[in-house]
Amino acid sequence: MDKKTTAIIVTVVAMLLCGCPGLASLCGGGMFAVISFMPNADIDIFGSSNPQDALTTGIGGVCVGIVFVVIAAVAIYLVWRRNKSDALPQ
Repeated sequence: MDKKTTAIIVTVVAMLLCGCPGLASLCGGGMFAVISFMPNADIDIFGSSNPQDALTTGIGGVCVGIVFVVIAAVAIYLVWRRNKSDALPQ
């Protein structure tokens, strides 16, 4: 299999397994964190209506999302970078 084909496959897999869940976690975590500060919000985090639980869940979701997005970015960078041995001799 060609290096370019392998790079495309790794990019698609990294985005499906890490990139998309990471972005969803970032959005959901940010939403939970913002909702925890709204007065009279109907909060239900696993049966708890405490705003502190919503904030904790939101911050945790943002942290996990950042980790997943960084993993996807590093995997894609490592696959697509050019090595000095791959360069054409001049």
